[in-house]
Amino acid sequence: MLTKFETKSNRVKGLSFHSKRPWILASLHSGVIQLWDYRMGTLIDRFDEHDGPVRGVHFHQSQPLFVSGGDDYKIKVWNYKLHRCLFTLLGHLDYIRTVQFHHENPWIVSASDDQTIRIWNWQSRTCISVLTGHNHYVMCATFHPKEDLVVSASLDQTVRVWDIGALKKKSASPADDILRLSQMNTDFFGGVDAVVKYVLEGHDRGVNWASFHPTLPLIVSGADDRQVKIWRMNDTKAWEVDTLRGHMNNVSCVLFHSRQDIIVSNSEDKSIRVWDATKRTGLQTFRREHDRFWILGCHPEMNLLAAGHDSGMIVFKLERERPAFSVSGDSLYFVKDRFLRLFEYSSQKDTQIIPIRRPGSSSLNQGPRTLSYSPTENAILICSDVDGGSYELYIIPKDGFGRGDTVQEAKRGVGASAVFVARNRFAVLEKSTNQVLVKNLKNEIVKKSALPVATDAIFYAGTGNLLCRAEDRVFIFDLQQRLVLGDLQTSFVRYVVWSNDMESVALLSKHAIIIADKKLVHRCTLHETIRVKSGSWDDNGVFIYTTLTHIKYCLPNGDSGIIRTLDVPVYITKIFGNTLFCLDRDGKNRPIVIDSTEYIFKLSLLKKRYDHVMSMIRNSELCGQAMIAYLQQKGFPEVALHFVKDERTRFNLALESGNIQIAVASAKEIDEKDHWYRLGVEALRQGNAGIVEYAYQRTKNFERLSFLYLITGNLDKLSKMMKIAEVKNDVMGQFHNALYLGDVQERIKILVNAGHLPLAYATAKTHGLNDIVEDLAEKLNGNVPSLPSGRSASLLIPPTPVLCGGDWPLLRVMKGIFEGGLDNVGKGANEEYDDADWGEDLDIVDVENIQNGDISMVLDDEEAPEENEEGGWDLEDLELPPDVETPKAVTARSSVFVAPTAGMPVSQIWVQKSSLAAEHAAAGNFDTAMRLLSRQLGIKNFTPLKSLFIDLHMGSHTYLRAFSSTPLITLAIERGWSESASPNVRAPPALVFSFSQLEVKLKAGYKATTTGKFTEALRLFLGILHTIPLIVVESRREVDEVKELIIIVKEYVLGLQMELKRRELKDNPVRQQELAAYFTHCNLQLPHLRLALMNAMTVCYKAGNLITASNFARRLLETNPTAENQMKTARSVMQAAEKNMKDKTQLNYDFRNPFVVCGATYVPIYRGQKDVLCPYCTSHFVLSQEGQLCTVCDLAVVGSDASGLLCSPAQIR
Repeated sequence: MLTKFETKSNRVKGLSFHSKRPWILASLHSGVIQLWDYRMGTLIDRFDEHDGPVRGVHFHQSQPLFVSGGDDYKIKVWNYKLHRCLFTLLGHLDYIRTVQFHHENPWIVSASDDQTIRIWNWQSRTCISVLTGHNHYVMCATFHPKEDLVVSASLDQTVRVWDIGALKKKSASPADDILRLSQMNTDFFGGVDAVVKYVLEGHDRGVNWASFHPTLPLIVSGADDRQVKIWRMNDTKAWEVDTLRGHMNNVSCVLFHSRQDIIVSNSEDKSIRVWDATKRTGLQTFRREHDRFWILGCHPEMNLLAAGHDSGMIVFKLERERPAFSVSGDSLYFVKDRFLRLFEYSSQKDTQIIPIRRPGSSSLNQGPRTLSYSPTENAILICSDVDGGSYELYIIPKDGFGRGDTVQEAKRGVGASAVFVARNRFAVLEKSTNQVLVKNLKNEIVKKSALPVATDAIFYAGTGNLLCRAEDRVFIFDLQQRLVLGDLQTSFVRYVVWSNDMESVALLSKHAIIIADKKLVHRCTLHETIRVKSGSWDDNGVFIYTTLTHIKYCLPNGDSGIIRTLDVPVYITKIFGNTLFCLDRDGKNRPIVIDSTEYIFKLSLLKKRYDHVMSMIRNSELCGQAMIAYLQQKGFPEVALHFVKDERTRFNLALESGNIQIAVASAKEIDEKDHWYRLGVEALRQGNAGIVEYAYQRTKNFERLSFLYLITGNLDKLSKMMKIAEVKNDVMGQFHNALYLGDVQERIKILVNAGHLPLAYATAKTHGLNDIVEDLAEKLNGNVPSLPSGRSASLLIPPTPVLCGGDWPLLRVMKGIFEGGLDNVGKGANEEYDDADWGEDLDIVDVENIQNGDISMVLDDEEAPEENEEGGWDLEDLELPPDVETPKAVTARSSVFVAPTAGMPVSQIWVQKSSLAAEHAAAGNFDTAMRLLSRQLGIKNFTPLKSLFIDLHMGSHTYLRAFSSTPLITLAIERGWSESASPNVRAPPALVFSFSQLEVKLKAGYKATTTGKFTEALRLFLGILHTIPLIVVESRREVDEVKELIIIVKEYVLGLQMELKRRELKDNPVRQQELAAYFTHCNLQLPHLRLALMNAMTVCYKAGNLITASNFARRLLETNPTAENQMKTARSVMQAAEKNMKDKTQLNYDFRNPFVVCGATYVPIYRGQKDVLCPYCTSHFVLSQEGQLCTVCDLAVVGSDASGLLCSPAQIR
C-alpha cells in the first residue's frame, strides 16, 4: 500500500472523492464533516450542522455541491463554495445510512434505518419516490453508474436491485398529450415508479454493503457473515458467482476498483483486503493495530482509494503508476503492459520491441521499478520488487523491432538494484552483505566490492562509478579504485538525474530537490510542499522538474519558478528547446510546449549576458509584480523600471537606480510630501542642487532650504529666506538665516524686537558696534550685562562653501547597457521649474558649425581677436551655391567625453586566482575568506580573526593622495614584485604575516613559559594559533612545518589553560592534583616537562598522594635533569614514598593507561574510548562537546567536517 495522506480524527463513517480537485470529504461520528486537500495535506473546511453522527456523504459530479445524511434524520445539501448548507430534506424517520447524487438527473438516493430507500429531486427539493420492501435497516443504496438501477443492502440478509426506469421516463417531459394523460392516470391511481428487479439471497447474516461494477453486470456485497459475495445479473435473473472468504469479522464495505480488475473490502477485523476479481483469490491484506475499518471510497477517475477507520482515514494507492524508463540519445525505452517499447524523439514513433516476463506471484506492486540500458550492447536491465528485489537482463535482438510474441529467456538474479556501469558490465547491489557485484552480460560475477556505508540503492554516476544511497546521505563510489569520490547529506533520495555533460546532478526526494556537481559538492536545495515527481536538464543548464500539479524550473543559483500547471502528473524524459517530452501514467508519450521566456531571462541576468536581456525586454511580454520584485532583489532596478506603469513603484525603482529624471516625473504625478522629501534626499546625494531646492520648495521645507543655500553659498536666496521668515513671523527662522548670512545688524534688530535686550547688547558689544551699544545701555538703564574679560572674541561669520551654486560637476560616461538601449521614460521631466534656480548650463560648443571635422574651437564673433596684423593664413571665402550644405563629419555624440572602461581591480584578480583564505582577506573579500576557512578548517567563530583580516587587507594596499578634494587612490602591493615583471601578469598579494614571525613568537612563548608568566605565554600561543589559518608558505616542506606548529602550539595552549585553571581552584585539592597530573601529559619541550613534573610531584606530595607523587619523581629522574635541586627533591620524594606506599585520595588519573585530555572538560579520554576532534587544532573532546566551539583554538566547531589546512599554492597544483 502506498499511503498518500493520513488524518487523525474521530471515527470516519462516510467518504467521498471530488471528481476533479484533489479533495476528499470525510463525515465523522462526532457530527462534523471535514473537507481535506489530500495532495497538500491540509484541512480546507469543516461543516458542523448535523446533530449526531454523519454516516453518508457524497460530492456532486459537476456542481459545487455535496450531500450528507446523519443520525438526526436529516439530509442536507451544501454548497462548498458558499461554505454553507443550502437546504435540508426531511422525510426519513430513522438514521440515514448513505446518500448519493445521480450522475445525470437532479436526484439523490438515500438509505435509512426506517427500512425505506428514498429518491429526492434536489432542484424541486421534494421526495419523488419511496422504495419499500426491505424489512430491516437498509445499510446502503447506490445508483448504477450507467443504467436505471439502484442496488441496496439490508440487515434482512438480502441485496435488492431496483429498476427506476419508470421514474426516468416520468421525469422526462412527455412528448404528446396521450402520454401525458396516461401519466396523469398513473399519478392519480398510484402507479409504481420503482420496482424490485432481483432479490439476492445468500448471506447468512445482515448485509452491510453492496455495489455495482463500473462496466460489467456484476454486484459485490459484504455482510456480517464475514463473507464477500460476487453476483452476476442479466435482463431476467441474477445469481451468485462466488464467495470470497478471509475476513475475521463483519465486512463493513466492499467495492470494485474503478481502474483495475480487483475488489477491495474492509472490515471490523481491522484489515483491508484486496482480491483478484477474475481469479477470485486474495492478493494482499493491510492491517491496522487498533482501528476497525468502516467505509471505503474510490476515486472516480484516478487510481486512488480511501478508507475510514476508528481514528481517522487514509488515502492510498495500491500500485506505483510511474512507468520504468531510460533515455539513451534520441531514444526512450520504457515498459508498458508487460512489453518493452521504444520511442524515438526525432520521428515521435512508438514501437513495441519485446515482451517481458510476467511476475510469477500474484501480489501487487511487482511491476518494473527501474530500467537501465547499454546502447553499445543493446542490452536492457529491468529491476522490480519480485522476490524482495530482483533484476532481469534482456538482450534486444538487432532485427527484433517486430512483435516477437515468444518471451525470450531473460537472465535473472536477486539484488536490490542493478545498473549498467560500463558497456558490458553491470553492478548489482547485494543488500545482505552490503557489497556491489560487478557482472558481465552472461550474468557471471567479475568482481566484488564492499561498500563503506550501508547502502539501499545504487544509481549510475558515470562509467565505472556508482551513486549510492544510504539512509541519510548519498556518495559516489569508484568501483576501480574502491574509493568514495564525494558524499553529501540529503533526505531520502528517490531519483537521480544527471545533466547531459555529467557535470551536474539533481537528487530528487519526496519534497526536495538538491543540486550538486559531479563530485557531490552542494550547490542549492529547493523545498516543495507538493510531491516532486520527475525532472530533466535543458541545454542551458536549467533543471526543469514536475510536481503533481506543476512544471517548474530551478536556476543554477537556486532561484525557482512555475512554468505551467498540469492536469495530471507526468514524468519528464527529455527536453528539446521549448518542448518537454513526458510519459504519463498510462505509458503514453506527450510532447508539451513550454514558454521558457521567464527562466531564460533570469538565467541571462544571472550569467550577466546583458545583450540577451536587452533583446528579451524589447521583444517579449515580460511583466508582473514577481518579475519586478526579482529584478529589484537581484540589484537591477533600472531594468525593472521598463516594466512598470504604477507611479509609486516607478518612483521607488527610479530612486533605487539613481534615475533622478524619472523620479521627478513620478513625484509630480504622486505629489505627496513624503515622496518629495525622499526625492530631495536622493538628489542631495547626487549633488543635484536644483532638484533638491525644487523638492524642498514643493514641501515648504524652509529650514532645509536655508541650509541648502548656506552650503551652496547662495547668499541672495538666503536673504530672501530671511524676508520670508519675517513675513511668516518665524523669529527663530529669521535669526538662523541672519546667522547663516553673518548679518550682525539684523541679528541685533531681531533680538531687540523679541525683547532680548541683554543678548542684543552682548552681540553689539562683541562685534564692536559702539553706537548701538550706547543706545541699548540707555534702554537698559545702566543694568548692562558684564561680559567676560580677557577673552579674545571672534566673529561668527559663515564659512565659504567649497562649491558655489550649481550642481556638482558630473563626469560624462558611456551609457550603461540598460539605459542606452531602452527608451528612457520621463524625458520631459527636465522642464522649467517655477522659481527654481537650476544653475547655468555648460556652453558645449555647437558641433554642427565645425567644418570638415576641424578640431579648433569656433569662437563667437564678439570674442574673435580684433588685431589681424599678421595676415595669418590667406584663406578666401569660396562663393558656393547656397543650397549645398557643408558635410558634417563629426556627429553630435562624439563630443561627449567617454571615460575609459575600468579594468578588473587587482583585488578581484587575486580572489579569482586563489583559494587561499589569506589572499581573499588581503583582497578585502572577507566573506569568501570566511567561507573558505569554514570549509577548510570548520571555523565558525571569526571574532578573534577580525583584526587579522583588517591588518591583512590594509597591509596589502598602499594609499596615494592626489588632490585635497578627491578620494585616496588605492594601490595593491604584490608579493615578490620586481621592475622586470610584466605589468599584465598580477602576482599574489603581499601578506603581513609570515611563518618566520610565528617562529619568533614561538620562542617568546617558550621563554614566558620557562619564567612562569603563564598568562603572557597563553596569549602568545593563542596568537600563533589564530594567525596560522592566514599564513601562506611556498613549498610542501613548509606546509608540513606549519601543520607541525599547530600540534606543538595546541599542546601548550591546552596545558597552560589547565595550569591557569588549577591556580584558580583554591578549595578543591583533588581537582588541583588532577590538573597538575594532566599537564605532565601534554607534549611539552623537555625543560617545561621537567617543571610540570616537578610541579605535579610537589602538589601530590603535599596532599599525601605518595604513590602518584613517586610516579612523577620517577618520570622526572628519567629525563636526567641538569638542575641539581630537581634531582635531589625527586630522590627524596621516592624514598619517602617507598616507606609509605599509599594515596590519601582517589584521583581520576591512571598513568598506566595511555590517554588524551579533553580540551573543554579537562578529563582523561583513555585509549579505546570514543572522542571527537577539533577539525583545525585536532584537540580531543568528549562526545558531549560535539557541535560546540573548540575551547583550545576558540575558532572551529568540534566534530564538524573540514577539508584540511590550505596554506600554500603548492597544495593546489
